[in-house]
Amino acid sequence: MIAIFLFVVSLPLFGQDIVTAERYLEMVSQRYTSIQDYEAKINIRSGTTEMTGTVAHVAPSFLRLDFTRPANQVIVFNGDQLTVYLPEYQAVLNQAVTEANRNSSASLATARGLSMLRRNYTTSYLTGPDSQPLETGSKELVIKLKLSRRSSSEGFRELTLSIDPETYLIRRIEGRTVTDTLVRFDFSAVKINQGIPEQRFMYDSPSSASMYNNFLFRNQ
Repeated sequence: MIAIFLFVVSLPLFGQDIVTAERYLEMVSQRYTSIQDYEAKINIRSGTTEMTGTVAHVAPSFLRLDFTRPANQVIVFNGDQLTVYLPEYQAVLNQAVTEANRNSSASLATARGLSMLRRNYTTSYLTGPDSQPLETGSKELVIKLKLSRRSSSEGFRELTLSIDPETYLIRRIEGRTVTDTLVRFDFSAVKINQGIPEQRFMYDSPSSASMYNNFLFRNQ
């Protein structure tokens, strides 16, 4: 009887230590809310295509990717305009972003992007709340969250976030699209709050490049 009594009394205390997947994602989101800027190495895989480079972000919405593979390719978003430079085709694609479609331009690894995920996806642990290897054979440990879309309008059917349990920073994002393509974003060597100037997100297009405007959608 004493053993049963002690077990029952300990249940409320045990329950206080449980962090649900929804709460854990909220903690990650709060972490990103405290980040004014970050820079990291990035590796992107989509099907058989692989891209590498660096990513820089200044809150709330400045984003720049400078690629080494494909060499010299650039993607810049300054909060109002998305610019993509494709050196292979000597082409610059520009898209003005209005308030109506601003959320669709949000990067997932930002406070705004995580807020969008929490609204549009349900969250669970992939296998449980304990740390596990990033991948088979890896010594790097992460917490893995599985996100499932609430509606068919989302571009990814499901997402897996691999999170550093010490820093609450996203190490990897894996998403499966509606066409069943697996897309993976890896972030490494992350540096936060370095005082990245907004001027870094001003892009001077090469004079030899052809310009194409509103390649995604027309302004409303």
